Amino acid sequence: MEYSVAFTTEVDSWKWAKRAEELGFSTAWFYDTQLLNPDVFIGMALAAHETSRIRLGTGVLVPSNRIEPVTANAFVSLNQLAPGRIDFGVGTGFTARRTMGLGAIPLKRTRTYIERVQKLMKGETVEWDFEGTQKKVRFLNPELGLINVEDDIPLWISAFGPKGQAMTAELGAGWLNFGSTGTGEALQSMQSAWQTAGQSSDLKSNLFFLGAVLSGNEEEDNARLMAQGGPGTAVIFHNFADEMGAMGGQAMPEGPLSHLISAYLEQHDKYQPEDAKYLQNHKGHLMFVRPEETHITPELVRATSMSGSKEALVERLREVQQQGYNQVTVQLVHGHESAIEDWHDVFSAV
Repeated sequence: MEYSVAFTTEVDSWKWAKRAEELGFSTAWFYDTQLLNPDVFIGMALAAHETSRIRLGTGVLVPSNRIEPVTANAFVSLNQLAPGRIDFGVGTGFTARRTMGLGAIPLKRTRTYIERVQKLMKGETVEWDFEGTQKKVRFLNPELGLINVEDDIPLWISAFGPKGQAMTAELGAGWLNFGSTGTGEALQSMQSAWQTAGQSSDLKSNLFFLGAVLSGNEEEDNARLMAQGGPGTAVIFHNFADEMGAMGGQAMPEGPLSHLISAYLEQHDKYQPEDAKYLQNHKGHLMFVRPEETHITPELVRATSMSGSKEALVERLREVQQQGYNQVTVQLVHGHESAIEDWHDVFSAV
């Protein structure tokens, strides 16, 4: 099993990508969250220039945010900087679209987008609809060597539902999963879709998570839990607030978190402006726990993230490996990137 690292992209993420390379990590994944962080391709370009072996991927790019020729151009430009080290991670849109008050993109549109970008990255001509017209587009002078359309750029798709997993399998893509619970069941579902699609090669699967390596000192561990794992726990509530509000209209879920969700929704009702509560709902998304998110406690974070002692995490990751994941990726949190050293110790012991 390979070990990787992810960032909410920053202009100096290259420093930690370089350190990850020194420690033997497989890939550095960069989030495409345009209203929260610097541009994903700027962060990746800097990392490409400063590294020589580690793979660099979008984790994940959102189709609506860039037209196909622009996306393809960014990837083949990166491929020129880091030949054969670039990965095309893509999804229907969660964080990057939620920050604009939007829901996910339809799978059909996502698939068309992916297929066009892939063909363009190979130097092919594609039929492209834009502004109500159908046009043929392609790179006009790749022979100058300014871009790289020769080295392969593997496809990875973030897909949680059965239709998304079916699309992933039909396209023969690697699969990206996010979370720390229900990982085995999710992988079994994806493996079933892979087999149904008649794929002869093995499925590549990658589990992303947030969490903290705990030391045994309660005060220190509580601080680590809130800073390094807490942003992931907060996203659970950000998601429910969207799905039970203007974006979804779903009913309150049953279960142990229902009272906490209710408490957060009371806070969410106070957010302004009234017609754009998502602006506050997603502030600090995957970066920090906001002061008013008092329902998030160290105990809750421990239960909803990949957190524990080194020994406990080694055991948990061995289970993930036995489930069949080929790669696991820990997201480093802004201001706490030095936790990569702790995670290296854990990964080395698995």
